[in-house]
Amino acid sequence: MGAQGRISVDDASRVAAVVATGEMEERRVGEKEEKGGVETYGKAGKIVEQRVVDTVRSETSASRPRAHLQVPPIQVVSHGIDIPPGGAASQPFPVATPPSQASIATLNSRRYTNRISLFLFLFHFLVAVAAVGFFSFRTVLGVLEHGSGKARRELRALKFWLPPIEGASLFSIVLAFVWQSLFRAWPAFMVHFALWACFLSTMAAGVVLLCFSMPSTDGAGVLLLLFSIGTGLYACWVPRRATFSGIAFAKSLLPVKKFPGVNGPAYLMMGLGFLWISIWCFAVIGAVEFYYPALTILGLVLSLAWTAEVMRNVANLTVSRVIALYYLRGMQCNAQFCFQRAVSINLGSACLGSLFVHSIEALRIIARGLNLLEGEDEFLFSCAHCCLRVMESVFRYGNSWAFVHIAAYGKGFVQASQSTWGLFQRQGMEELVDSDITSAICFLTGVTSGALCVILAASWSFSSHRHYTITVSLVAFYVGYLMTRIGMALPHACVACFYVCYAENPGNRLFDSTIPDRLNQIRTAERESLASTPRLVPFRVGTA
Repeated sequence: MGAQGRISVDDASRVAAVVATGEMEERRVGEKEEKGGVETYGKAGKIVEQRVVDTVRSETSASRPRAHLQVPPIQVVSHGIDIPPGGAASQPFPVATPPSQASIATLNSRRYTNRISLFLFLFHFLVAVAAVGFFSFRTVLGVLEHGSGKARRELRALKFWLPPIEGASLFSIVLAFVWQSLFRAWPAFMVHFALWACFLSTMAAGVVLLCFSMPSTDGAGVLLLLFSIGTGLYACWVPRRATFSGIAFAKSLLPVKKFPGVNGPAYLMMGLGFLWISIWCFAVIGAVEFYYPALTILGLVLSLAWTAEVMRNVANLTVSRVIALYYLRGMQCNAQFCFQRAVSINLGSACLGSLFVHSIEALRIIARGLNLLEGEDEFLFSCAHCCLRVMESVFRYGNSWAFVHIAAYGKGFVQASQSTWGLFQRQGMEELVDSDITSAICFLTGVTSGALCVILAASWSFSSHRHYTITVSLVAFYVGYLMTRIGMALPHACVACFYVCYAENPGNRLFDSTIPDRLNQIRTAERESLASTPRLVPFRVGTA
């Protein structure tokens, strides 16, 4: 027939004749088999089979020099099935290969990440436990010294200083539960509510402190009022971002309903945080009577900040692994196993991220703010752009989005930061990520809780012992902020997984058009602003 991979008519007739001869011999052998010649049948069958093969080979080899044709493999085709046309019959059938296990293996990495940071945190925590135990022991010894001035001061602190702070701690835990429940129930409404609640609560706390008419409380009250004004301006500046942030919260919190135990780690961290803060406050009373009390208390405050932030990131990693594996692989993981990974394998990354994420993001916000101050001073303008470029490069090596890849793939903090930011760049999502206010919303909820705790604790302390009002207010604000941030780890982690997992697989059926529509809105707005912005040509006076 002239096409490669087919047999000519003459070759086919000769093969058919040989096959017919073989069938006749098989009938004869079959008749002999009925008479008991089983061995003869086996030998004859082999002979016939060998003759057919030899004949086909000889005919094929004879026809190759003439037509350069290849004999296709003999295939058995059942009735009703179409034979592929042309040379498609000569192609081998595709063999189903098992899926690669490399991607699945990376999800179960057993390598400890950021071991140096883990060692530093554990060493710091042991020192902090020893210091808290030592100062608590000194507090007990001071109370037992009857009649001394030290005993009277410590008894007065235990009676008037410690109860307002413990009450503020309990109140902050209640607020953390309320914030998380409200965000899960009405996410779109709560984003706008958090902005204006921070404005009102900080203003109310500042007014309350100013009403006490004490120099220390007046200074703190003025600071809160200034922060309140800034928060109000921010709330007026980001209404469109807040609307999309509410949509992102609503979409990202939908998978939480499939995992009822995912809240457990956050609740456990809040309980442990309350116990540690209670012991810590008791130890502060003894630290006041120690050498260099200001430096000692500052060290305890920094230690508490790092410990609380690590607790928050442990809850963040637990939720991130549960939600990320649901998006990436469709898996429903046990929150308990994810929590065990967070407190063992990925704890070093949580410790490293707790040290640098907030500082890097704060400096990046400052650099972006300086970049907006465009003036005629070229030196200041170039310095602002230089700072922005430096912070952008630093942000690639440390950002809060890294916790998703740390939890999912077991990467180190720096490597996970690079991989997540690389995904955003490949998908063109930098504008969307830059305009996201999820971290700001979680921060403002913590500030709101802290301001409410200030109102409670400051009023309590002022009515019982005015001398402790400012210290009680500062510690109450700090405790309320930390507890609420731990409670808000769940919605924050869900939004981060929503962005990062979409960037990794935009075609996933679990995602809708929310992110593409928002990107189109941002790009359309940028084009319109560029088209509507007038270009001012500087007037230059030329000389002859």
